Amino acid sequence: MSNVEETIARIYTINFSKAWLTPKHKRTDRVVNMIKEFAIKHLKSSQIKIDQDLNRYIWQKGKTNPPRKVRVRIVKDEDDQVIVSLYEDVINESISASSTKEDSIDLNTESSNTNDNSSTKDIDKESNTKLK
Repeated sequence: MSNVEETIARIYTINFSKAWLTPKHKRTDRVVNMIKEFAIKHLKSSQIKIDQDLNRYIWQKGKTNPPRKVRVRIVKDEDDQVIVSLYEDVINESISASSTKEDSIDLNTESSNTNDNSSTKDIDKESNTKLK
């Protein structure tokens, strides 16, 4: 049975309501500590690592305004090392939102470019007729 990898992966939603009891300028620091405490409590390991995407998501709005709750995926490997990462649904939503914004920007620039080209053609026609 030593061939079987003993990785445990679980998905949790962590509520950070107690972070608002701390002073305003320390809230996001408290949220990071709450994530570590949560992982220690639920997976019984002292080696906790927070994924870079999760860290960026938490710090996105600055030091005084962290998210109220976050959905995380916690993975514990054979070496009792726990990695806390952002759950994929949140990542996919942010990617799709940013891609739709980029698509709408591209469409707006293309339509303005076509309007500019037609107006320059009209001006060229007028200037050609005046020259003749």
